[in-house]
Amino acid sequence: MRRFEGKVAAVTGAASGIGRALAVELAGRGAHLSLADVDELGLAETVGLCDGFGVKVTSSRVDVGDRLAVEAWADRTVEEHGRANLAVNNAGVALVAGVEAMSVEDLEWLMAVDFWGVVYGTKAFLPHLRAAGEGHIVNISSVFGLLSVPSQSAYNAAKFAVRGFTDALRMELEIERSGVSCTTVHPGGIRTNIARHARVDEESAAIAGGRERLVRRFERSSFTSPENAARQILKAVARDRRRVLIGPDAKVIDLVSRLPAGFYQRVLVTGGRLAR
Repeated sequence: MRRFEGKVAAVTGAASGIGRALAVELAGRGAHLSLADVDELGLAETVGLCDGFGVKVTSSRVDVGDRLAVEAWADRTVEEHGRANLAVNNAGVALVAGVEAMSVEDLEWLMAVDFWGVVYGTKAFLPHLRAAGEGHIVNISSVFGLLSVPSQSAYNAAKFAVRGFTDALRMELEIERSGVSCTTVHPGGIRTNIARHARVDEESAAIAGGRERLVRRFERSSFTSPENAARQILKAVARDRRRVLIGPDAKVIDLVSRLPAGFYQRVLVTGGRLAR
């Protein structure tokens, strides 16, 4: 998909962050939009930002962890727009907690959005992309889908799973030569609200010096704007890239992840001990 003009793009997590930036960037490039999020107020603001580009924009409140809701949204997208060409599974949440302190309920909450939401979106839109004769799926992983860190076991699990799932899908689509492709996205620190909306266990917050300090630390390490990330993602789609690293920190982490596991893990363990 080298051009986006006249195409129909479906984006989850469109109420803010990368999802909103993608919506605005796609509208500016002439793509029609089907946007989804659980945040109806933020979603309405995104729709307003896409007005004036001369494209059709529809929006739906969708919990991506609800398979039936995602399937219904995909069908509604095609009913309202006539087809679907691009599906971006971007919605995500965060959880900061050690394995022992983390509740199973919090783990299930994160996996429902960050992993199953990607699976449901992929499965729901893939037949429609095939029917359109040209299509692309974008699944958002993370640099934490390349390298594991303490207190991020749930997020690591989901993002590694997204990476494995999408890599396998990419190879299947290439074998079939179906006209549909996919890209895995590994963002580094992006200036979004994900940290402020994260669930944080008391021990992790205490080690960091409080929840607010933890959030500020993340924000200071967020080098890339959502708008920059959106442009890089669409560039990767246009070039049919298998994988794209977003931000200078993502490129560094990718290199570190290629080192022997014992080496980088010992560094992280030392840092974690010093933080206590």
